[in-house]
Amino acid sequence: MDNIRLFLFAALAFVVMLMWQQWQLDYGPQPEISSEIKDTSAAEQVADNDLPNIVDLPDQADGLPVDTNSQLETTVARVPGRLIKVETDVVIALIDSKGGVIRSLKLKKYPISLDQPEQGLELIHSDPESIHIIQSGLRNRSNTAPTHHSVYQAAKSKYVLQDGEDRLIVPFLWEQDGIRVIKTYEFRRGDYLIDVKHRVENNTSQDWQGSQYRQIQRTRPLSESRILITYTGAVYYNEEDKYEKVDFDDMEDSQLKLNFQGGWIAMLQHYFLSAWIPPQDGTNLAYSIANTSRQPATYTIGLRSANVLVSPGNSTEFTSQLFIGPKLVKRLEEITPGLELTVDYGVLTFLSKPLYWLLSLYHSYVGNWGLAIILLTLTIKAVFYKLSETSYRSMAKMRKVGPRLKTLKERYGSDKKRMNQAMMELYKTEKINPMGGCLPILVQIPVFIALYWALLETVDLRQAPFIFWIKDLSVKDPFYVLPVIMGISMLIQQKLNPTPPDPIQAKVMMALPFVFTFFFAFFPSGLVLYWVINNILSIAQQWVITKRIEAGGT
Repeated sequence: MDNIRLFLFAALAFVVMLMWQQWQLDYGPQPEISSEIKDTSAAEQVADNDLPNIVDLPDQADGLPVDTNSQLETTVARVPGRLIKVETDVVIALIDSKGGVIRSLKLKKYPISLDQPEQGLELIHSDPESIHIIQSGLRNRSNTAPTHHSVYQAAKSKYVLQDGEDRLIVPFLWEQDGIRVIKTYEFRRGDYLIDVKHRVENNTSQDWQGSQYRQIQRTRPLSESRILITYTGAVYYNEEDKYEKVDFDDMEDSQLKLNFQGGWIAMLQHYFLSAWIPPQDGTNLAYSIANTSRQPATYTIGLRSANVLVSPGNSTEFTSQLFIGPKLVKRLEEITPGLELTVDYGVLTFLSKPLYWLLSLYHSYVGNWGLAIILLTLTIKAVFYKLSETSYRSMAKMRKVGPRLKTLKERYGSDKKRMNQAMMELYKTEKINPMGGCLPILVQIPVFIALYWALLETVDLRQAPFIFWIKDLSVKDPFYVLPVIMGISMLIQQKLNPTPPDPIQAKVMMALPFVFTFFFAFFPSGLVLYWVINNILSIAQQWVITKRIEAGGT
């Protein structure tokens, strides 16, 4: 019984932890993000501190002087740019002609809420208190390269992907002292992957040498407690280190400086990400910049290419890819190795991934994520049928000998040693394993946790309807119907289980359905749906086994 008590408290502690996290997500302070660009000066306050250091340039070209003591003095002209609107079938973006910075990007197919179906989620934004922007540019020691603070020329103020077109090219032009740079964004129909190019034309009589940098800059979430639920921060990936997180505290503690081939960098948040993917055959310097001199502080993760030498009269082109969108596993797998790891299932990834795969498979047939969860529950129940049968058979036998255990307790009173010996003899005679009802349940707990993270991480469940009142499986049941049904199902299970001989334990057991109902009221309804269906199936299986044992069967 001590083992069962320990298990119950461990399970309860786990559920309390998950519930507290979900409470924080739902009711903690939420970021107030404007749908318009109100003031770009907030982002410009960091102008002198958000460029990668010139001396950290990874060299590939010959003849580049090495001066580790030099400091590049960057003078940022306070020249305002103008916002260029770009619209495709899936995004609406605002690109600043100053630096070609993406200051806003809305996802048309992912509304802010069900109450605002026409208002796309603004993943990239630039407000005084909340910044998440995309920057890129060129660097060299002679300062003849446009950074994300340089002003470009734009031919049009609006670009729209027309019917019948698959791609939309948005060019920006910068010229200075014979150096001509054409920066282009190439958007694709039905996709969140963007090609970004810097074409450098050297019309001078001297060599031009420089590199391309790409970076993502953002502030901390206004609600720090949201980090308890899912990771918000930077990550990088390469073949040697694989997937590594660099959170905001890490950036403040030390600056990231790491050379590797290929790879990628990203900023993550719940359901969505922004990522730079460089050519995989080139060497890059990954770096981070924490600018705590402004309020709120900004944090930057970036990648810088190797130097390229352009002789007079020649040209070169720097290329990269930019992904800004939802964490769709299949699409991320297609783009570059490791990008699907941004769908972070934690330590139980080896369980969560096949569960999500199976869930997606069922959805492809039934077209409803709620029905897919029910089918997945049936599958999990079938896999663990024998284990559950062992557990329920053990509990049914314990229930059957309950009156005899009560007699032993009355006979031996406070003599716990003799009572335990008598109990062990009874268990041996009746062929009952006291742990038989506990271990099968313990085995299933990792599966439940893995499913929790699979349902929490998958963007497919965001605003996915089930039936009637359940319009979004990723949030709590608005009318608490599922949690109440779950609580009732737990009470029914209590009636089928043996009554614990310890009065305190009996009271704890009776309180659990009410405690679980309260906490599960704030769980995503998709997870509560799994628990309800699992309980109903368990009740049916346990009832059949209990009746069989009581009738003298095995």
